[in-house]
Parts: sequence; C-alpha cells; structure tokens
Amino acid sequence: MATSLKSLSDHSSKNMSDVSQKTFAIIVSEWNEDVTESLYSGAFQTLLDHGVPQEHIVRKNVPGSFELSLAAQWMAQDEQIDAVICLGCVIQGETKHFDFICDAVAHGITNVSLKYNKPVIFGVLTPNTQQQALDRAGGKHGNKGDEAAITAIKMLGF
Repeated sequence: MATSLKSLSDHSSKNMSDVSQKTFAIIVSEWNEDVTESLYSGAFQTLLDHGVPQEHIVRKNVPGSFELSLAAQWMAQDEQIDAVICLGCVIQGETKHFDFICDAVAHGITNVSLKYNKPVIFGVLTPNTQQQALDRAGGKHGNKGDEAAITAIKMLGF
C-alpha cells in the first residue's frame, strides 16, 4: 500500500531469487489504458532489472479488469509460465459496479493462484480518483507494476 511514507516502488532485497530462467506472464487490462500501460512498463522493467530475459516475459491484453481472472487461469495452466502478474485499474464511480468488479477480480485471481499452485499476483489499482491511480502508476507514490513484479519474484523464491 502506498502512503506518504512508503512508495510502491520501494522494496527490500530479502527473498529475492535468481529468476533468469523463469517465465512470467503479464496480463494487462485495456480499460484505463493510460494507467495500465504505466503499470506494465514498471513491471516489465523491474523483471528485466532482475535478470529476466525479455523473451521470458509474455504479455497478454484483456478488455477490462474483470477479464483478468480468466486470462490468468489460461496463463497459469501453461506449464512454461512460472508466475502470472495481473495489472488493472478500477476507479470508484457513482454506482456499486466498482465494488462488484473489485471483489470478483480479487477472488478470481486468488482462486487461480490456489488452483494452479503458482504465484498469480494482484496488481490492480482500486483508487477513488484518476489522480490517485496516476500517483500509483509511476507518480508520487511509485508504481504498483514494480511492486507486482517484485512480489512475483519473491514468491518464486519462497
């Protein structure tokens, strides 16, 4: 969680394993694309910075955050994929749609991780405003994409 005291891009080097031979899937929601593309850039660069070869990073796009769970399942069932990173952004609106989508995505991603016994990372922003999203997608609070990639790396070293 980003606060004024901690950036999403700050992380410790504890539990970091060699991931140079691992393959990662990054699934990116096209909804709120200005935010999700920044999240992708952060995750992609973080994986490269930690020794993952570019050809070991598979990108898939989905229309919105709701579709992340099924795409994560498709990627997780691929035995060549070691970890899946799901990136999306659902901004609070005037209706309960936000609550239903966020709840479904969180449960869906968790269930895929448990079903396939591999890291499936929740890199979905759930801010109240567009500005809060931008602040967490490379802005003043860092980049949730960085955090999601680091989480995947650390889970592979568990």
